[in-house]
Amino acid sequence: MKQQMIFGLVLTMLCGAATAAPAEVVLTIENHAFSPKEVRIAAGQKVNLKVVNKDATPAEFESKPLGREKIIAGKSSAIIKLGPLAPGRYPFVEEYHEKEPAAQGTLIVE
Repeated sequence: MKQQMIFGLVLTMLCGAATAAPAEVVLTIENHAFSPKEVRIAAGQKVNLKVVNKDATPAEFESKPLGREKIIAGKSSAIIKLGPLAPGRYPFVEEYHEKEPAAQGTLIVE
């Protein structure tokens, strides 16, 4: 009986861990610039990257290494699902202004 209780407890803990929601990381675009410029996440984890566009005009988050591209209307936000990812550096840009240094950033996976 005691072994069944322990097994049940372990199973409950494992199921809880498996259904845990991905972490959310917020990235803001304002005046066509990303803040923060570097975003750090843990390797092997799923993450929801919430991109908040504070500008009145649309912005486009793009990362070719991540395989993600998302247009975000002015004064709105979008969720970009990421991971699990291998350790490394994954650049991203606000595509409409990608030549401007402020419109470039890096996702660092550690």
